[in-house]
Amino acid sequence: MRINEEVLRELSTIIRSEVKDPRINPMTSVVRVEVAPDLKTCKAYISVYGDEQSRKDTLKGLKSAEGYIRHALAKSVNLRNTPQIQFIIDQSIEYGVQMSHRIDEVTRQDAESR
Repeated sequence: MRINEEVLRELSTIIRSEVKDPRINPMTSVVRVEVAPDLKTCKAYISVYGDEQSRKDTLKGLKSAEGYIRHALAKSVNLRNTPQIQFIIDQSIEYGVQMSHRIDEVTRQDAESR
């Protein structure tokens, strides 16, 4: 558990402040990280605020920068192995925002109809 939290924190910092790929949306955040017990692989769930094209471009940018990100991660986190990182789009935050807007809309329409 502790390894996941540490890798999540470091990945967020690396993506936000060190990776300079213009394809990566500035509103990209690492939501969750699952490092395998053998430390060989890591699934990084990312959330991108924007449209479908922005998500695709960000994913391409992250995949092309994976070597650099792994190298930076190896320097900042002391692990036996630096895991291979698989980036996965997580739309749960966007889904939550959409649901919140819908609830607000229904509430407003309900108040107007009274």
